[in-house]
Amino acid sequence: MSETFDTDLFVIGGGSGGVRAARIAATHGARVMLAEEYRLGGTCVIRGCVPKKLMVYASRFSEEFEDAAGFGWEVGHPSFDWAKLKQRRDAEVTRLEGVYGRTLAGSGVEVVAERAAIEDPHTVRLCHSGRLIRARKILIAVGAAPSNEPMIPGGELGIDSNGVFELERRPDRILVIGGGYIAVEFAGVFAGLGSKTTLLHRGDKLLRGFDDEIRDALGEAYAKRMDLRLGRTVDRLERDGGAIRATLSDGEILTVDCVLAATGRRPNVDGLGLEKVGITIKPNGAIPVDEYSQTSVPSIYAVGDVTGRAALTPIAIREGHAFADTVFGNKPWCVDHRLIPTAVFSTPEIGVVGHNEDVARKCFGEIDVYRSSFRPMKATLSGRDERMLMKMLVDKASDRVVGVHVLGHDAGEIIQAVGIAVTMGATKADFDRTIAVHPTAGEELVTMRTPAVTKHPVGVG
Repeated sequence: MSETFDTDLFVIGGGSGGVRAARIAATHGARVMLAEEYRLGGTCVIRGCVPKKLMVYASRFSEEFEDAAGFGWEVGHPSFDWAKLKQRRDAEVTRLEGVYGRTLAGSGVEVVAERAAIEDPHTVRLCHSGRLIRARKILIAVGAAPSNEPMIPGGELGIDSNGVFELERRPDRILVIGGGYIAVEFAGVFAGLGSKTTLLHRGDKLLRGFDDEIRDALGEAYAKRMDLRLGRTVDRLERDGGAIRATLSDGEILTVDCVLAATGRRPNVDGLGLEKVGITIKPNGAIPVDEYSQTSVPSIYAVGDVTGRAALTPIAIREGHAFADTVFGNKPWCVDHRLIPTAVFSTPEIGVVGHNEDVARKCFGEIDVYRSSFRPMKATLSGRDERMLMKMLVDKASDRVVGVHVLGHDAGEIIQAVGIAVTMGATKADFDRTIAVHPTAGEELVTMRTPAVTKHPVGVG
């Protein structure tokens, strides 16, 4: 007699990857259940990309008001209301959460508002009710969570990136610890909203893994916008009345109203029951999977940040879709993680697709580097001291564009379109014969003709 299951697919986690997988599997005729202990939408919708981007928009109006004078506008003295931003931001998050719920319901997915854990290769336990669910396939899509507070005396006085969205007032003085995209983005937000902002990072440059020239340019821009401290750490935090005293590794003491620790994220696997089925996580906490998102247990799969492949919402969505098509739709395919367009919503913004210069040299040997640094047209009347940087890396042997890096206004929007060309394997000649849209910043990418003098000898990594 064949084994009886309560459902064909049980999804643990209601973030972007889990929701997409559940919905697509249901459209293929599968019976689907999904468990989410907090709110549908996951990190991106509830405590990440969406609310953070709304805050980025809010922070950039301060410069817009200043720049308007150069174009003949008199805008008076603008003021900012944190409570109003929080209320409207949270309302939009709630609206999107409702959209996710209605989408799942409309697809026939049963949603369970509980935490779930794995009991065996085909059994999930609902932790609150104790109910056991037998599933033909289990998909883990629980994402990642901020790392614990700094392991220093007083570390509990700080908040993590989730805590930013709970703040009832804008801190007048804030210390942001970290050099990754979360720290960089939130430091830009608070500086733009008027907080006296200190960004402290133990490394000598921000955004490890990005192209060095982009990192240098961002560091220069941020040094003008805030107090940027590189090559230092925090030794301890202490309460000082209503404030916090932060003692730095060089002995200096900063007194601030809030400390934001944004030093990394870790896959959210605690209490998931992986040990019961023999799944051994990687040293970084990630669940090992193959190219089709299957774990070492044939009936159990994982997608999104919990796998440690690429911590980006669009990647989780595509992995979830590929899983559902492969397992339930008889249309096997997998996600190509080699070329991923991405953006950092710092101010100035960063957009990237492909390799940085150092990696490109190691992969391809001889490359041509095209570079353009210029004052954007808007700054000519606003008087703002800013520059844009665009950089293109070309494999000399094939003429194929293997990396594009942009820093400046709308870099994310620019790189989304450029990402199509690079993913298709466009050559420098393809870019060269594309007619420029004038006057725009993006036209620089199709008008750069002469390789720049490089910092490395040709063919040396």
